[in-house]
Amino acid sequence: MPGSRVTEPGPLPAIRSRAFWMPPGAEVRYEGAKVPDSSTAIGSGTMNRQVIHSAEAPAAIGPYSQAIRVGNVVYLSGQIGLDPVTMQMVDGVEAQAHQVFKNLRAVAIAAGGTLDDMVKLTILMQNLGDFAKVNEIMSGYFKQPYPARATYQVAALPRGGLIEIEGILVLEK
Repeated sequence: MPGSRVTEPGPLPAIRSRAFWMPPGAEVRYEGAKVPDSSTAIGSGTMNRQVIHSAEAPAAIGPYSQAIRVGNVVYLSGQIGLDPVTMQMVDGVEAQAHQVFKNLRAVAIAAGGTLDDMVKLTILMQNLGDFAKVNEIMSGYFKQPYPARATYQVAALPRGGLIEIEGILVLEK
């Protein structure tokens, strides 16, 4: 019923995952839940984040960093097939895929790692018909065990790119 409420007793950490049906418009309220104040919330400036930059990869073309390191985890922004010297796109999906992996490798090195430290990739492609080509190219930059990966077809990419890849590195130190 619209306006119905489901109330759970106790603080948020004590709540166990439960699947139940709720009518449309119903609201869940947690009694006694403690919400962190802004001094402890993520993103409040208390997190130790290190900006990673490589001159061997294209400069960011927007308000973002090439990568951010938090502890031993490095989050690499998506790279497209931009040549870092000319800041122009290379031609064709194969050339763009090679350039993307070279750009990711440069940022990984700047973070103190290598592509072998990559644990997760997200690949965005304008045409999944190029999937086999990209797999073949990727196998030349990584060795087993390969990183986990998700691949999506998208309508468009920055600068008319045909492929974009972002990744997550985990470093030993």
